[in-house]
Amino acid sequence: MINYYISKNAAILFVGINPHFGSYNRGVPFSNNKMFWYLLSEAKIIKEPRVFLKDDKKLKRLYRIISKKYKINFINIIDKPTKNVSQLKKGEETQGVKRLIKIIEQKKPKVVCFIGKVTFNKFKGDNKFRFGLQGKYSNSIIYVMRFPIRGYAKIRVKELKTVKRLARL
Repeated sequence: MINYYISKNAAILFVGINPHFGSYNRGVPFSNNKMFWYLLSEAKIIKEPRVFLKDDKKLKRLYRIISKKYKINFINIIDKPTKNVSQLKKGEETQGVKRLIKIIEQKKPKVVCFIGKVTFNKFKGDNKFRFGLQGKYSNSIIYVMRFPIRGYAKIRVKELKTVKRLARL
């Protein structure tokens, strides 16, 4: 199970669709293959090197303090683990979207970064979509980045550097 550490006025709130079984069992978002964590390091949102992030115990300790150390938070819209998003059923996102809206309105992150088009589409409720800056929601800047596992890492690093700049980190 993943515990979410959501702080008030975070610089960035990263939003995923749901955890993979590996991440769910580790209790750390995006830790199944750790690529997202490596990209955060390459974009200099966090300062830990790849060798540190490869160690599950060290990553778990970092995750517990990441909201204080780097002013970033993580949440999934759906807490149910699956091997891939095709195993999710229509409507499973409803409660999570309501929870996310409440978090954005109450905790007021500077930037809400949706990871992948499926995540943003579930939040928005339709399939009209483009990557990048989406405007604002409740004074939070909304940004949609590409899913971290597929495609060129340098594109994701560039997106994360944009998110970092928007958050003024």
